[in-house]
Amino acid sequence: MSRIVKCAHIQASNPKHDGTVAEIKEAMIQKHIPLIEDAGKKGVQILCLQEIFYGPYFCAEQDVKWYQSAEPVPGPTTNRMAEYAKKYNMVMVVPVYEEAQAGVYYNTAAVIDADGTYLGKMRKIQIPHTWPGFWEKFYFKPGNLGFPVFQTAYAKIGVFICYDRHFPESARCLALNGAEILFNPSATTKGKSQYLWELEQPASAVANGVFIGANNRVGLEKPWEFGEFYGSSYFVDPRGKILVKGSEDKTELVVADLDLDVIREVRDGWQFFRDRRPEMYGEICKA
Repeated sequence: MSRIVKCAHIQASNPKHDGTVAEIKEAMIQKHIPLIEDAGKKGVQILCLQEIFYGPYFCAEQDVKWYQSAEPVPGPTTNRMAEYAKKYNMVMVVPVYEEAQAGVYYNTAAVIDADGTYLGKMRKIQIPHTWPGFWEKFYFKPGNLGFPVFQTAYAKIGVFICYDRHFPESARCLALNGAEILFNPSATTKGKSQYLWELEQPASAVANGVFIGANNRVGLEKPWEFGEFYGSSYFVDPRGKILVKGSEDKTELVVADLDLDVIREVRDGWQFFRDRRPEMYGEICKA
């Protein structure tokens, strides 16, 4: 009997560009709530939100005011999302801006189980600081929790955030730690990475024999408008086949049924994990 898990992304544009940080944050949460409710009513079992889902991608500038949007994890927003997880018996991946202590901030994704239990968090490992408009080292300390895997009600899942996807070690660590589905919440624009969007993660899915869910926001965000977020959130299977893909410019729920039995079928055929030679790879850790 197949192990089918219904998974989904929410990809959304930012609805409010002025006002206080708190007002902008709340407007984005309010925009997500009907979409979260829709996912629950459609029977989604695992739902992934986009990178720092409750605000704009503020890394387009360097301004200390955005530190005000950070909060503890677990904390107010994860507790709020846990109510929906419990209501709909739905696992949720909730990316937020984490304040670990005064002046110490991380780009973090919390994982909430289907009964509303907080399972833990992943902190973004690799932090970019690249032109144009990805000034993340101003906001985030590099993650220090490794690549945890979470046993949820429906599957073993792992999270790696946006820029982490450009480092194949990220997906490999999660897969070796037992993850069946990897989620990559992102904020990425046409001018920077679109040519890689459907190249890297299908390849990672094949190399590791896992499903990957890639999530990206949509639209131009004021006042910066440094690049258009192109959506195109998708799920890809262990053979590298994209199962479903969202639009480039629309706020929407992107849903796919993932048959986890395919993982064993693919791995038994290719045997990449059997044939690994980690004792021969030490050189890459010395550079």
